[in-house]
Amino acid sequence: MSDTRILADGLYFGEGPRWHDSRLWFSDFYAHAVKSVDEQGVVRTELELDDQPSGLGWLPDGRLLLVAMKERAVRRLEAGRLVMHADISHLTVHRCNDMVVDAQGTAWVGNFGFDLDREFSARGMDLFNDHPVANLVRVDADGGVHLAAKGMHFPNGSVITPDGKTLIVAETLAGCLTAFTITGDRTLSNRRVWASLPPGIAPDGICLDENRQVWVANALGREVVLVAEGGEVLNRLATSQNCYACMLGGSDGKTLFALTARSSDAKAAAAAPGGKIEVVRVDAARAGRP
Repeated sequence: MSDTRILADGLYFGEGPRWHDSRLWFSDFYAHAVKSVDEQGVVRTELELDDQPSGLGWLPDGRLLLVAMKERAVRRLEAGRLVMHADISHLTVHRCNDMVVDAQGTAWVGNFGFDLDREFSARGMDLFNDHPVANLVRVDADGGVHLAAKGMHFPNGSVITPDGKTLIVAETLAGCLTAFTITGDRTLSNRRVWASLPPGIAPDGICLDENRQVWVANALGREVVLVAEGGEVLNRLATSQNCYACMLGGSDGKTLFALTARSSDAKAAAAAPGGKIEVVRVDAARAGRP
């Protein structure tokens, strides 16, 4: 039995959720669309594209940025048309995924580093012990591209603290949340483990609350988990199916949105619209850049 209720269903695979302009915006991979949903569960398609969208964010002037997974690029919405913001294919491998954008319009983007579905099918859970590492890429507001960090174990969901000084990234295949200090010139320093997670938790999407604690979508389980710095698990809320992304939002910031699906395997997820958005009320509100 889940702790959540179903707000919306009929999705394929929801990812990259962001609370923006009184709605939860998200990417639906295999619908090739960016969508949004209000607190009553009314879903609206915001835009469609040929690629698979993933991470979302906004420049300071309100223009939308999105990750084009297959193209391995960040696209920008200009007057209703998607244009190239940054080609990051030279620093990434196979697919790009999640992204966070800071208040100045600087984006940090992760990528798979290898063909996850093929390797997981061939090797199963052994993949967690032996896999290629990947880069984290920084994209400046003007579209400039830089290597932010290397040697990342499937860099995935990410958040920025309210003071803009700390970036926290989920390393899915390392089972941990990794923090960096963001310097004045937007480079990253002081890499450290922010939280090591217990076995059985593969952190995918994450979001930060006002207590500086992080909600973690567990890609290996039907749950979303609240974690404190250092790794203490403070709460575990059950979802109806595996959880791949989460975001705090709603009018008071205390609604936790969990994006779930039957499987993360591309063929299985694309076969039928089994994805859902599930919600539950929590005690602490959203904080920082999602």
